[in-house]
Amino acid sequence: MRLIVARCQVDYAGRLSAHLPLATRLILAKADGSVSIHADDRAYKPLNWMNPPCTLSVSTPDDSDFAEVWELRNKDADTLVISIAEVLHDSSHELGVDPGLIKDGVEAHLQALLAEHPETFGAGWTLVQREYFTPIGPVDLLFRDASGAYVAVEVKRRGEIDGVEQLTRYLALMNADPLLAPVRGVFAAQLIKPQAKTLAGTRGIACVSVDYDALRGLDDAEDRLF
Repeated sequence: MRLIVARCQVDYAGRLSAHLPLATRLILAKADGSVSIHADDRAYKPLNWMNPPCTLSVSTPDDSDFAEVWELRNKDADTLVISIAEVLHDSSHELGVDPGLIKDGVEAHLQALLAEHPETFGAGWTLVQREYFTPIGPVDLLFRDASGAYVAVEVKRRGEIDGVEQLTRYLALMNADPLLAPVRGVFAAQLIKPQAKTLAGTRGIACVSVDYDALRGLDDAEDRLF
């Protein structure tokens, strides 16, 4: 990635035309061929840009006040012209291949945390097994409640109707096993949609909204103002 801080003028011509008068801005030229122009506000959104595929030509005009002119042209023949009057900073950096975004709070982590904290569902609960196998796939968690009865828990980041249907199928098979029956179900998620709660109620499945930060010990109720 090349970072340039420069006093520049920018002109875009295509389906729409746009003009940025001379001012100090940040120019980002990325390895994928994209170029974007940024001001010191507007958060991440550029003032103007050109996405790849595009071609870049650089010229040094003799009869103007600009030291360098960049002209970018895309496959639709739109043009982005960056006229640079003065360069204040110019550096290049190899960022390498990005591993991508790793989301916090995925289902597997929620499942592990809930397995470690069965008291989330009630006093006296104990874990029997994670990923309890059924003929159509594993139910996320199998517990015994305080009375010793089995409870199957399906864990989602976002609780929707499909998750309730999935748990319903698991429960039908588990309750057909005389060594387990009766088995009741709990649908656990960070956020459960109203439609999913309604469907779960008709199936006799309890819903539990999970506080992910509290499970990780990052949210202390005693520290809250209200």
